[in-house]
Amino acid sequence: MLEKFRQAKLDEIERLRRHEQAGTLPRPFKGKRPSFSEAVRAKAPRAVIAEYKRASPSRGEINLRMSPEEVALLYASNGAAAISCLTEKTFFKGSLDFIALMAGTGLPILRKDFLFDPLQLLATAATPASAALLIARMIPNINDLSAMIVKARDLGLDPVVEIFDERDLSHARDAGAWIIQVNTRDLDTLEVDAQNAFRLIKDKRPGELWIAASGIKDEGDAAALESVGYDALLVGTALMEHKDPGRKLAELTGRVRDGGLTL
Repeated sequence: MLEKFRQAKLDEIERLRRHEQAGTLPRPFKGKRPSFSEAVRAKAPRAVIAEYKRASPSRGEINLRMSPEEVALLYASNGAAAISCLTEKTFFKGSLDFIALMAGTGLPILRKDFLFDPLQLLATAATPASAALLIARMIPNINDLSAMIVKARDLGLDPVVEIFDERDLSHARDAGAWIIQVNTRDLDTLEVDAQNAFRLIKDKRPGELWIAASGIKDEGDAAALESVGYDALLVGTALMEHKDPGRKLAELTGRVRDGGLTL
């Protein structure tokens, strides 16, 4: 599946190369980017990165009826630390344009996509995004991954490096990653290993920011991941498929919506 995801991005990268040759690449965003890492740390250890996820290859269509703006407001008013915005078109029905539409809440936004070329980071930096996802095994060369991490930081973006196993973790650290996202879904096979998150967190080091992603369904899951040392949770499907994503988010963050009371 990772190779399919890579192939789906080649047209986009070729288009960016043509713009680069013509000197017409999008200009960097001139506004203020709220810090992704600071926002997550401020709400740790139950920081929820709430995701706008319209579809996925494993679930098909999830929620096409709610606009990016509508979802962003729901997330901001129900305790999200940050927003993850899926921008991949072919498999997830996303768009890079969604980031600007969701930025009005002031929450930092993570661009979640299959990024492996520096030009994709330049395109990300032309939006109000505050962070970019880099998948460790999608960039297997250590020098390439390190260069992407450095490039992201130079552009004012926090590089979030996603791993699935111990080999990915070693690769990410050797490349200089300090924001580690553990995905319990193996993106090569789309199979889920729920114990991944609990096994890998034992290797967390001081100063690192760790995010658990995939398979988080309810407050019990959130509490269990918090208890073993995760700083944040990235939740998409459980929110987007719920009849009231805001209420579901309030449950995951340990808040109730009416009056903003703490549970």
